[in-house]
Amino acid sequence: MTTPEATAPAPQSPSAPDALASLWRPSSVAVVGASDDPAKWGHWLARGALLGRAKRSVHLVNRRGGTVCGLPAARSLGELSPPPELVVLAVPATAVEAAFDEALAVGAGCVLVISDGLGRLTGSPRLADHLGDRARGHGVRLLGPSSLGIVDTRAELQLAWGQFRPGPPVGVVTQSGQIGSEIAYLLARLDSGISRFASTGAQTDLSTEDLLDSLAAHDATQAVIAYVEGVRNPQRFLDAAHRLRAAGKPLVLLTVGTSPAGSAAAMSHTGALTSGAETLDAVCRDVGAVRAVTPAQAAELAHALALGVRPRGNRVLVVSDSGGQGALAADLATEGGLELTPPPATPPPAPVQARNPVDLAGAGEQDLTVYASVAEWAAAAGTYDALVLTGYFGRYGEDTPSPSAAEAAVAVRLAAVARTLPVFVHTMAGRSPATETLRAAGLPVHSDIESTLRALAGCARWHAMIPRGPGERRLAPPGPPGPELSYPRARETARALGIPFPAAEVARSAQEAARIARGWDGPSVVKVVGHPHKTEVGGVRLGLRTEAEVAAAYEDFATRLGARSVVVERMDTRPGTVELIAGVRYDPSFGPVVLVGAGGTTAELWRDTTLALAPVTADGASAMLRRLTCWPLLNGWRGAAPCDVDALARAVAALSTLLECDRTVVAAEINPLRAGPDGVLAVDVLVERAEAPDALTDHAPTTEEMN
Repeated sequence: MTTPEATAPAPQSPSAPDALASLWRPSSVAVVGASDDPAKWGHWLARGALLGRAKRSVHLVNRRGGTVCGLPAARSLGELSPPPELVVLAVPATAVEAAFDEALAVGAGCVLVISDGLGRLTGSPRLADHLGDRARGHGVRLLGPSSLGIVDTRAELQLAWGQFRPGPPVGVVTQSGQIGSEIAYLLARLDSGISRFASTGAQTDLSTEDLLDSLAAHDATQAVIAYVEGVRNPQRFLDAAHRLRAAGKPLVLLTVGTSPAGSAAAMSHTGALTSGAETLDAVCRDVGAVRAVTPAQAAELAHALALGVRPRGNRVLVVSDSGGQGALAADLATEGGLELTPPPATPPPAPVQARNPVDLAGAGEQDLTVYASVAEWAAAAGTYDALVLTGYFGRYGEDTPSPSAAEAAVAVRLAAVARTLPVFVHTMAGRSPATETLRAAGLPVHSDIESTLRALAGCARWHAMIPRGPGERRLAPPGPPGPELSYPRARETARALGIPFPAAEVARSAQEAARIARGWDGPSVVKVVGHPHKTEVGGVRLGLRTEAEVAAAYEDFATRLGARSVVVERMDTRPGTVELIAGVRYDPSFGPVVLVGAGGTTAELWRDTTLALAPVTADGASAMLRRLTCWPLLNGWRGAAPCDVDALARAVAALSTLLECDRTVVAAEINPLRAGPDGVLAVDVLVERAEAPDALTDHAPTTEEMN
């Protein structure tokens, strides 16, 4: 995801639920640039505005006067009395500034600027920002420029290009007008519709965060889709998402910029192991939202969530009248994280066999009621969270009129089942009495099995989420990255958080290094001080068993690398340990994030990681560990003793607080963090500051400071 320019104005926060009343509930609207030409924006906006004449005054303004859409048009806003509350500008870019100034002069409460191309005007490279500044100075709200417009179907407010169908109410906030239009079209194909629609445009004043806030308090909105390309105010975005969740309005997040990206903290693996998608997934877990990767997926999921479909879990029964379609559904369900739970002990209605997926094998052709009987049997069992019906049902009455009434009656029984057990339907039918009955009852009905199961899996994910409570986090950028701390200082920084390390001392001569190694049983590790990437320069020696080997390592580092000091560390040789990586860094969009995953030298190869917004509690860190593919290794794989997961979670949670505790830190990483049955030890750590004074970077602390 992208971030705004540093000069972008900070968005204003609505101070009350009706703070955007002039936008969503204006008593009067004026369309400046209204036109009779159907190819022009001014025509669409004028025609849409006139649809709401029963609820508000509508004024059409055209500098030539005359009539527009059969009504007299004013030549300027100054001719209108009383002045309009909401002014919509659909004029050429060269005329925007003058029209905007006139809207301010007449006392408009809100201005919606549709006009595009302001940045290309000669001599006005920042005209859009100038309009935002002027609006704030006058206490006026501004949406745009370059907005596709707004729609509130219940309020009969349609000030946008396109068709917006009312229906099961989904609110849409989009930073791309065309993607927003596509979402509205896809919702209409699902027999869903729009409660409110807002295209943010340039966000010179009103922002995505403001508009999401307004939807949280909007009774008619039951689910929200947000298409986001960049977040201007991360804390307000998170707060708005939390408010939507608290209001019971599921948020579906669709975005771009999720491909792997390099990290500003190039010194560590942590940045290379993360991507925008993983950060967004962490945001969704934090606020209780779900992420979609295409407009179609967003529409499918929001449609089902707006209908109020809430599977209690992921246990699914698949019912099909085709063995092939049932098998395909079973495969897709499993890939989507759904569980095909075995059938209950209670026998199913004859002649159906107890299995999952259930194959009716032609029984429906003999007796249509078997569809309902099997669904009722599944609901009565109490062992399923959802039922998926896939195949021919719905087409009987479409292909042959005689069974139409009987099929519709079965649909009524399926709708009754759906009141206690969510039912998702994939049908080969188009518009038949049966499918219309299902849709009217609020069942999600799809024409393909992929959409059906994606919607089901997404609804289950949303219901199962336990979001964190809202709270302030460090979100201000820490500044440009500087050099990393020396290894001894990095150890000191992490140990101060309570993260355990092996015994170690700093040596400034070969003799001193040998003396330190004499202080413990077992092998030693010698690490060079003063080189950012110790391993890459050959600055780490492992498994040194004699004092002579330790002294020789010091001499080699001094000769080859110019080292003035080394760290001599007791080597961790505990059996049954698992190596992990744990890191914390500053994400440019959402502030501190913490990562944990499979570690060691192959961390980037396996890419088995998970991410969360930082800081996390020990419980939050434990939940992260359980999401890893390598979790069974930590939990006792094939009879091995389980690792001390509590100690591991405490270490990850402690590291996650570092950017909060020290505001100069840009990133930190422990790799490996070795977990065993008897606890954890961090055996290497990197810490990068935004500004690292020479005294901190180059000075090796004394033995007393390290231990």
